[in-house]
Amino acid sequence: MGRLIVDPFPLAVAVALSPVPIIATLLMLLARRSTDTGLGFLLGWTAGIAGVTMVSALVASTSRSEARSDTSPPATDWILLWLGLLLLLLGIRGWLRRARSPAVTTRPRWMDALDSLSRVRAAGLGVVLSALNPKNLAICAVAGAMIGGTSGETVEQAAAIAVFIVIGTSTVAIPVLSYLVARDRLRPSLDRLREWLEQNSRAVVSALFVVIGLVLVAQALISLAG
Repeated sequence: MGRLIVDPFPLAVAVALSPVPIIATLLMLLARRSTDTGLGFLLGWTAGIAGVTMVSALVASTSRSEARSDTSPPATDWILLWLGLLLLLLGIRGWLRRARSPAVTTRPRWMDALDSLSRVRAAGLGVVLSALNPKNLAICAVAGAMIGGTSGETVEQAAAIAVFIVIGTSTVAIPVLSYLVARDRLRPSLDRLREWLEQNSRAVVSALFVVIGLVLVAQALISLAG
C-alpha cells in the first residue's frame, strides 16, 4: 500500500504545482462571481484529473491481469523514464529562456475573461486545463498506469487514486474552500500571491519540471534495475 501512494507522489505534486490553474483560481476568487466560478473550476479540475487517472488505472489493471508473469519490465517504467527526461529537458530549456526573455507586463486575454465566467464555463475550463492539457494528461495517465499496473488489491488501488486526486487538486481546493470561509481576510493575500505567480510563473514551472524530472528518472531507473 505504501508504494502505491509513494511512487505516484511526485506526479501528484507536479499536477498540484502547475501555476496556470492556481493563477486561474486566484483570479476567479477575485472576480465579481467568485463563489460560482471558484466552485465550478474546482469541480471541473477535480473531474478531469480523476477521470484520466481512473481510466488509465483501469486500462493498466486490465492489461496486467491478461499479461503473463514472465513478461519484461512494465511499460509504465519506460514511460516514466521518458516522461522524466522530457520534463527535465523542458525545465532546463525554460530556465535558460527565462533569463533571456523580457519580463511579462500584460496578462493573457483568457485571464481577463475569467471575470465574467459562469459556473458551467468555469467547470469546463477546469476540465480543459486538467484532462485536455497535454502535460497534465500525460502525468495523470502515467500515475494511473503506475497504480493500476501494480499487484495491489482493488481497494488499495482506489485509495491510492484518491490520495493522488487529493494531492493533485489541493492547490486549487485549498484557496477555494478557504475563501468560502474567510473571504474578506484572504482577498489581500490572494491578490499578492496572484501577482507573484504572474511575474514568476515561468521560473516556477521550469524549476518544478527539473525537480520532478529528476525524481521520475531516478524512480524509473531504480524500478527497471530491480
